[in-house]
Amino acid sequence: MSRFFDDLETRTAEARAEGYASALPEQVARAQGLAGYGDSLAGVDAGAITSVADLAKLPVLRKSDLVKAQGGAYPFGGLTTRPASGFAHIFQSPGPIYEPGGVDHDWWRMGRFLHACGIGQGDIVQNCFGYHLTPAGMIFESGARAVGAAVLPAGTGQTELQARAAHDVGVTAYAGTPDYLKVILDKADTMGLKLNITKAAVGGGALFPSLRQEYADRGIACLQCYATADLGNIAYESDAMEGMIVDENVIVEIVRPGTGDPVAEGEVGEVVVTTLNPDYPLIRFATGDLSAVMAGTSPCGRSNLRIKGWMGRADQTTKIKGMFVRPEQVADLVAKHDEIAKARVIADREGEMDVMTVQIESDNGDADSYAQSVVDTLKLKGKIEVVATGSLPNDGKVIDDQRVYD
Repeated sequence: MSRFFDDLETRTAEARAEGYASALPEQVARAQGLAGYGDSLAGVDAGAITSVADLAKLPVLRKSDLVKAQGGAYPFGGLTTRPASGFAHIFQSPGPIYEPGGVDHDWWRMGRFLHACGIGQGDIVQNCFGYHLTPAGMIFESGARAVGAAVLPAGTGQTELQARAAHDVGVTAYAGTPDYLKVILDKADTMGLKLNITKAAVGGGALFPSLRQEYADRGIACLQCYATADLGNIAYESDAMEGMIVDENVIVEIVRPGTGDPVAEGEVGEVVVTTLNPDYPLIRFATGDLSAVMAGTSPCGRSNLRIKGWMGRADQTTKIKGMFVRPEQVADLVAKHDEIAKARVIADREGEMDVMTVQIESDNGDADSYAQSVVDTLKLKGKIEVVATGSLPNDGKVIDDQRVYD
C-alpha cells in the first residue's frame, strides 16, 4: 500500500491555492444558478472569489436555511445541480433534512480516511454505520470501495450476530461509532470467539483517549474522522494522531459563532465548510460544530490545514450514540403531551458508552408512559426521569452535554 491516497494530500500550499483559484469561481457560479440560494449570492462576482480569504465576503449557509428551502421545494430545496431522480440515493436526517448521495467514485471522499487507517485491498470492513434512511452506512461503504476493501454491511444492533459474523467472515477492520466496537469485542469474548480486527475507522461520536487505548491494548489501531451527512468527510486523523487533516475537496474556515467572521489561528470557533462537489455546491455551510486551526502541518507528510477535531457545539445540538439531538426535537416531545411543562436532555457517559437521560417536568404520568414518545421524537432510547413542575433549572438549556472530553 502506498503511503498516501493521492498526490493532492502532499501538494504545496501554492499548488493548493492555485487549485482553489480555479475551482472556487466555478463552484460559486454553480450556486448562483440554483434557486435554493435565492438572492443570497446575487451581485457576487463569482470570478473574484478565488481564495479562502475571498470566501469570507460571502454569507453563511445554515441548516435552518436548508430546512426552509426544502420545505418549499422537496426534497433538496433547489440546492443541487441534478434533479432528485439523478442521484443514486436520497437520505433523511432529523429536521427533516434530505440529502443526496452518489455512487460516483468516492462521492463523499471517505477513501482518504480509510487509506490513512491502513485499510485497503485484502481487508474486510464490518460497516456498523446505519443504512436505514441516514447516509453514514453508504458514506463508509463508498470509501471502502475506493480503497478496494470488501464490506460486511452490518448496520446497527444485533450484537451477537455481529460478533458471529465478524468471526466467521474473517473481518479485519471496523467502521462505526467509537463505542460500538467495544460492545462487539466484549460480546465476542463472552461467546469465546477470536476476532481478527486490527484496524478501526470511527466517527459519529467522541473517541475518548481511554477507549482508544483499550483498543490499542487489544492490537487495534483506531483513528477517527469528522464527517456530516450534508458534506461527507471534512477532516480525518492519520497515524500521526496530531489533529485532523482537512480533506482536499473541501475548504474549511473557523469563524466566530453566529457570524461569518474568521477567527485567528488557534482560536475556537464554528466550523464553516465549502464543498467543491459540483453536484451539491454548499458554499460556507455552517456545521454548528466548534473547532480550531492547528499551527503547522502533520508530521505524517499530508500538507493540508489541520483542525483540532470536534470541540463541542456552537448551539445546544449534540451527538449522542452517533445521532444528533436538536432543541427542536425536545420541543416536539413537550408538544406531544399537554401535561409536560418542560423537558431537558442530559448527555453523559457510563464507562465508555454514551447514555441519555430525559428529564420531564410533569405532575402527571410516569416514565414508562413517555418512553415511546422519547423514541419517536429523539430517535434514541434513554433513561426517563419525571420531575415536579418548576424543578428544572431556569437557564434556557434543553440539552445539557455533561460529557468530559479531556
